[in-house]
Amino acid sequence: MGPHGWAGRQDVWVNKRVVRGRDPAKSVAGKMVWNITKDDIRVRMAVVDEDVWPPQPSEQPQVPDPTLQVGFSDFIVDGKYDMKEVIQPIYDDINKRYGLDEKQE
Repeated sequence: MGPHGWAGRQDVWVNKRVVRGRDPAKSVAGKMVWNITKDDIRVRMAVVDEDVWPPQPSEQPQVPDPTLQVGFSDFIVDGKYDMKEVIQPIYDDINKRYGLDEKQE
């Protein structure tokens, strides 16, 4: 069902009625739209442009206000966090496994 059809449990009922006695692969086509009202049922194929571009903006973008900028935390500002104690066991394991002598910088 397309976006103009019924929703929910009625979709299942309509789909079962449509494919009854037919091969479902042949009776249901991609991009098929059903417009269903109490007076009429219209079936059509949707036309979709694959290369859609957004419209041009109606206004020029505003320049960001630097006074509203959120600063970095003290942890980040204080500098690089020393992770040698955490990383060293990994270096040791790889050096032992592959017979290397790699060192941390």
